Amino acid sequence: MNGLVLINKPTDFTSFDVVAVMRRVLGTRKIGHTGTLDPMATGVLPLLVGKATRLCDLMPSGDKTYRATLKFGVTTDTLDCTGKILTQTECHVTEEEFKAILPNFIGHQMQLPPMYSAVSVDGVRLYDLARQGKTVERTPRPITVYSISYIEGNQETQTFTVEVACSKGTYIRSLIDDMGKALGCGAMMTALCRTAACGFDLSECVDLEQAKGMTPEALLLPIEKAVQGYPALTVTAPQATRFQNGGPLDLERLPISNKTEGILRVYDPANTLIGLGVVEQETKRLKIQCLF
Repeated sequence: MNGLVLINKPTDFTSFDVVAVMRRVLGTRKIGHTGTLDPMATGVLPLLVGKATRLCDLMPSGDKTYRATLKFGVTTDTLDCTGKILTQTECHVTEEEFKAILPNFIGHQMQLPPMYSAVSVDGVRLYDLARQGKTVERTPRPITVYSISYIEGNQETQTFTVEVACSKGTYIRSLIDDMGKALGCGAMMTALCRTAACGFDLSECVDLEQAKGMTPEALLLPIEKAVQGYPALTVTAPQATRFQNGGPLDLERLPISNKTEGILRVYDPANTLIGLGVVEQETKRLKIQCLF
């Protein structure tokens, strides 16, 4: 049993909880996930099954899109509504004031990972340290916010919803915390849904409860879907045989540009995906990254 399953993760489930459920549904233990989501978050969670698990570190997972709801006037130690309240301030942020600051958070920037995060410092997860009441020095990391779209808001309750398109590694909680600081009243995240990740949209996902009643055949997508973000390359029959036997291919004998870089999907003449190759311009060879 090999392939990809796209789940809409429900709230109050960890990503591993979803894996545990799907192991029972599919009757196999060989399942991995890409792109961890916090328990309070919902949305796109791709699962890799069987041979597809070898793609956990190869699956394109860079840019993501989130729909997030925030509340002004409250800050917590986790930067979201699951944490301990640190401050509460009466505030009256208007829709216009909120919209006015959004462009300030778009673009390349350095972001400090929150203490309650899976980032490791000296081999220890930050959230483990945070649960012990410890705060350690963290190194800001480069992120990119491509766009922030205002969706809706309620000035009476001081809650607003935005859609954020961003690079891998962006913490929406931290972004919201910075917005609260910019308006001088603090803010926390109250809801988060990942609407796109790894090249997949929320509309393609199956609700976890719905998945429990489906057959493996109905749930599993081809392995090929997991790597659809990489360019495709079709090779000759002899080249396919050599590649499958572990041999690199000469770039000069392949129908690709001499400027091609990165990972390619490799197909045989019958249009069957046989693996992934990585271009080495220094040696002028296509080396094996992964075989199916």
